[in-house]
Amino acid sequence: MSTQVTLRGRLTRHPELTYAKSGTAVARFAVVTSRNVKDRDTGEWTETGTSFWDCVAFGQFAENIAESLEKGMSVIVQGQAAQEEWVTKEGEKRKTIKVTCDDVAPSLRWASARVKRAERNADRVPAAAGASTSSAEFGGEFPPEPPF
Repeated sequence: MSTQVTLRGRLTRHPELTYAKSGTAVARFAVVTSRNVKDRDTGEWTETGTSFWDCVAFGQFAENIAESLEKGMSVIVQGQAAQEEWVTKEGEKRKTIKVTCDDVAPSLRWASARVKRAERNADRVPAAAGASTSSAEFGGEFPPEPPF
C-alpha cells in the first residue's frame, strides 16, 4: 500500500541516471526534509524532525530530473510513498520508505529557474510529430506533444 506525499527539502546528492534492461531511464536521488524551530530562550534556530527520503522516477521524466537538478537544490516532490523491506547479505532485515515520483520541481522560494521544453528523442516518440496517438490504456486520443 502506498500513501500520497508532498515533500519540500534539499537533494542530498546529484540524481543518478541509469537505464533498465528494457531501455527505460531510471533516476534515483534522495531528499532531506526537516523543520526549523526557533528556541525562545536563546533565539537560535535548530533543525528538528530530519528525515531522508529515497526517490525514484522513470522514463523521460527521469532524464529531465537528472538534467535539471543538482545536489543541494531545494525541491518539491510529489509522489507515492511505500515501505520496502529486504534482507542484507549478512541476513539482517532492513526497511526503507521509497517515493515513486509523480512530479518534481525546483523550489522557487529561494531561487529562480528558467524552464525550457525538454528535447524528445525520435526513437522514444510513439508517432510522428503532429499525429495523434491512440491509447486504449488511457481511453482516448492524445497528441504526442503537450500544447505549449
